[in-house]
Order: sequence, then C-alpha cells, then structure tokens
Amino acid sequence: MLLKYRSDYQKIAMGLLSLSPNFKDWDRLQRELAWYQGGDDRTLYLWKDENDDFAGALGTEDQGNFLVVRLITLMPDKQMTENTWQMLDQLATAVSDKRLMGTLTTAKIIAKWEYHHGQSHDERPATDSGQ
Repeated sequence: MLLKYRSDYQKIAMGLLSLSPNFKDWDRLQRELAWYQGGDDRTLYLWKDENDDFAGALGTEDQGNFLVVRLITLMPDKQMTENTWQMLDQLATAVSDKRLMGTLTTAKIIAKWEYHHGQSHDERPATDSGQ
C-alpha cells in the first residue's frame, strides 16, 4: 500500500532513502526530504508490503500530463521485481490520469514495467491491477 509522506513518517522515510547510494550523506538526505515537502507538485510515497511493514519509497514530481518517478527504493530483503511492479501499479492506479515517466536513473525501470504490462500506461484501464 502506498502512503503519502507525513512528518510523523520522517525517520522511516530517512531510513528508506538512506538505502540509496545518492543519499548516504546526511545533509543530502535532509535536502532531498525537504525538497519533496517544498512543493505541491512533489510527493514522496512510502510503501507497505503484504505484512504491513514499511519496505520502500517512491519519489514523484508532477509535470502536467506526466508524473516523473524520481526515485524508487526498497529494503534490501524486498528488492524484487514483483515489489517494484506492485509499487508502480499502485502509483499508476492512484494517478490514473497521468502517464508515468522516469528520470535518467528510473527510466529503465519504468520502461520494463510498461513492457511487462504489454502496453503503455495511458492505454491501461484505470482498474487494471497489472497482474
């Protein structure tokens, strides 16, 4: 289940973001978290797995008809393709009016996810679970 970041999730979010090599530096990590809080067009989602444990994070930026997925991170024991697809499926359902796009870092993951579904996001019915 995807949950929008709230300030009471700060420690959890920081722990999940610190799993990414880009955020090993404390100051960089705090700036990234502040960046997501600094605008209505940016959202940090935390993902809970089937056991209701926080296990991943997705960072997005709204760009009109597109939602740019800026970061995807999972706990080491949850780094499976199925979990990534599940996170992206839930995100696509939550923002069914937008097409998911990636950055240089995430574009390959988004492309594989779309290919896995056999169609682009904007051709998917809003109720499609992706399975």
